[in-house]
Amino acid sequence: MSRQTDSQSTTKTRPVPPTLSVITEGSPLSFVNPDGTLTADGEAHGIDIELTRGLYREMLLARTLDREALSLQRQGELNLWLMCLGQEAAQIGSVAALLPSDMIFPSYREHAVALYRGVTPAELLVQWRGLAHSGWDPRKYNLQMAALVLGTHTLHATGYAVGARMEQTDEVVAAYFGDGATSQGDVNEAFNWASAGSLPVLFICQNNQWAISTPTSVQSGGQIFRRAAAFGMPTWFVDGNDVLAVHAATTAAAAHIRLNGGPALIEAETYRMAGHSSSDDPTRYRSDEELESWARRDPLTRIEKLLRLMETPESFFAELDESAERLGAEVRDACRNLEPTELADLFGNVYAEPHDSLEAERRSYQESARALAGVNR
Repeated sequence: MSRQTDSQSTTKTRPVPPTLSVITEGSPLSFVNPDGTLTADGEAHGIDIELTRGLYREMLLARTLDREALSLQRQGELNLWLMCLGQEAAQIGSVAALLPSDMIFPSYREHAVALYRGVTPAELLVQWRGLAHSGWDPRKYNLQMAALVLGTHTLHATGYAVGARMEQTDEVVAAYFGDGATSQGDVNEAFNWASAGSLPVLFICQNNQWAISTPTSVQSGGQIFRRAAAFGMPTWFVDGNDVLAVHAATTAAAAHIRLNGGPALIEAETYRMAGHSSSDDPTRYRSDEELESWARRDPLTRIEKLLRLMETPESFFAELDESAERLGAEVRDACRNLEPTELADLFGNVYAEPHDSLEAERRSYQESARALAGVNR
């Protein structure tokens, strides 16, 4: 049984508690304190130990991949890497609450989402090594390729949702984006289009506090989740470093969409522990004190403490460490063994069906490639 199926088998049968009705006021929903103890909402909701262990496992594996990829970039094996360090709970908690049939439109930092959906390290890294525009077939994983142009994919997700509505499916179309993207016109157009058309889009904003070097307090005049009301969308405001709260909020939001048909917004308040990308130096615009404050709310440490309070056996952590070591080795080997893709492969991915003009262009390219190969011998 896949990781995805394991986590979601619990999700499908779990009722949506009253505490997860639409959240529009107060502090973000949280189930687990940074010291591993439960909040009042956490006590009321209850904790599924197997789900918690599964989510913790996925977060640790995602962090392993992220750190290995950054190390490979520093060694010159990758051209660029955008880290998801610190955002594992926001990503794993949400994707685990979706169904495998739900289509996801990621931004450029959703490596944890991709790994959870089954994308292999080789498929994930090939783009960042500069060998292909994307390394996986979106139809295989119900996960679209990474969107590097800020916010454009929210409109793609909304357009896809139009198709889902026309085909009368019950799928939820999820779009991940950051706080900085909410200043883009495309995102606000997607909000309006989805709401006006009552489309099944789940907008998931990971508010990691920084739009590159611009803090959320500067680039937004108020809390992001409050914008949903103006577009007629229900909203959930959740502690993005609390994987159990994110999972519960996403479960509730997805259930709302399937029942009522219209869109919803989740704002997951989290923190980008690393730079914007491997090319960024965050020490130029944020303080050590701020970083330390958020480090105390680390999403993995929080759940590890909870699991230890729940007397999880040491064998669980030991086996997970071994799994992480194996994944780290797989990431390194996969990256160093990537082969350049053939440019001719592009012709098979432009149109849904081949046609005469496309075939003529393919033949022309192949003839030119053969001629150049002969010259270079």
